Amino acid sequence: MADVDGTIDAESAADRPRVFGIGLNKTATTSFHEALTILGYRSLHGGLSDGPEIERSILRAHDAGMPLLSYLDQRIDAFSDLGVLSRRFRLLDQQYPGSHFVLTVRPIEAWIDSRRRHVERNLQLKAKGEYEGTFLVVDEEKWRHEWNDHTGRVHAYFDGRDDFLEIDITASPRWGPFCQLLGLEEPEGPFPWENRDKVRSGGPR
Repeated sequence: MADVDGTIDAESAADRPRVFGIGLNKTATTSFHEALTILGYRSLHGGLSDGPEIERSILRAHDAGMPLLSYLDQRIDAFSDLGVLSRRFRLLDQQYPGSHFVLTVRPIEAWIDSRRRHVERNLQLKAKGEYEGTFLVVDEEKWRHEWNDHTGRVHAYFDGRDDFLEIDITASPRWGPFCQLLGLEEPEGPFPWENRDKVRSGGPR
């Protein structure tokens, strides 16, 4: 959006800083999304939207050598549960300087169990013709490698930076770390720990 003098409104600038959730799926990314929404951000969560189509748009921009968010709604301020973005955090840091990055984590065994149950649900839905995705195979060895590789690369890249937060929402769902990172006042309401009722069988999403 352009102002009357022809300049671009900072809130609409395509390359303005964003907030990127770069944790893997099943690390309370839904809670992250809800928290950012409460804080006033326009947040996009791949698991709650048309994830495959969104990821195709991101890959199309990547393959064309364009900024990764080029084909998405430029009003969106925060992103989570989008693997094609999470894995490209270095490129996001270059393309959207001044952004903040949040690595959501949880105990690895709980994470693997949550993923396994997700696959089992997908298989049930596929049998009824209600799932068209590809997350249909339990591969714990591959998942462990994915976890160690991703978290290791994130730690090495963001070590010592004040625009980065690592947090286990399943262990400590609270506003403080987020608001300190983003320079915001803490809301009066409770932190939105989504799917709290599932904690005994794997925890929040």
